[in-house]
Amino acid sequence: MDNDTSEFLLWEFSKIREIQVMHMALLLTLFLVTVTGNLVIISAVVSHHHLHTPMYFFLMNLAMQDIGSVSVFIPKAIFNSLMNIRTISHSGCVAQVLFFLFFTGCDISLLTVMAYDRYVAICNPLQYEMIMNRKACMKMVGSVWTSSLLNASLHTIVTFITPFCSNIINQFFCEIPFLLQMACSDLYVTKIGVLIFSVTLGIGCFAFVIVTYVHVFSAVLRIPSVQGREKAFSTCLPHLIVFSIFMFTGCFGYLKPVADNPSYFDFIITILYSIIPPVLNPFIYSMRNKDIKTSLSRIFGQKFCF
Repeated sequence: MDNDTSEFLLWEFSKIREIQVMHMALLLTLFLVTVTGNLVIISAVVSHHHLHTPMYFFLMNLAMQDIGSVSVFIPKAIFNSLMNIRTISHSGCVAQVLFFLFFTGCDISLLTVMAYDRYVAICNPLQYEMIMNRKACMKMVGSVWTSSLLNASLHTIVTFITPFCSNIINQFFCEIPFLLQMACSDLYVTKIGVLIFSVTLGIGCFAFVIVTYVHVFSAVLRIPSVQGREKAFSTCLPHLIVFSIFMFTGCFGYLKPVADNPSYFDFIITILYSIIPPVLNPFIYSMRNKDIKTSLSRIFGQKFCF
């Protein structure tokens, strides 16, 4: 066990060069798809005035956070695989923990806000513009960013104030459960308590989303128009599915016992909650959305004509 933690050693996916290249290609593909898809959503919302509504404002913020989330750790993992190294500096590890938790917390909070937005739009449509006005939306997004930054800072400080008994991280980026495994002080219990507190908040957000969508679906079933019901379900169901995948895999990944040796199972679970939701969000919120598709066709149509 190496007590020098001026730098950490990340998990080496494989010692076989060909498999390392495959690992790099997988991460690079997921990264490019995520960034491209979310940039397309941002461009569509910014470019067209008729999309300047609360739903698309929140969607644009979600796209920005998804880009930030995958940019925290994937480029470093790709660089390590390309250069056949596995090191990360102490400051780099701190930055990964801080920004990954920040963007992840933003995602959870913003998806909760988006569920509330759909609830107001469907269950209380006559007062929607009054409740979800510009000032209220700005306050909601500001609260999301502020609370997520405070939560991420708390976790980062509590994680790194104590020494580690090792500098070997059994994951391909700095992640709290694997850092806690290396802790060699009594504050380990405190760190676990902070982690459980945050997971409890996440579960609380999930419970709020579930209750919200129970009311939404009850209201949708009372809509006389079949087309109206289909539109409401197509807007809400994908949101609920992605949020469920994100929460279940994330809670499982953070609360399950960490193995003493690196595990491909841990790698898959981490991919499911850290990369797959940002990859799926652009497809779910744009490919099935008529307004987004119309805006994109105008953007690409204008460029083609030019």
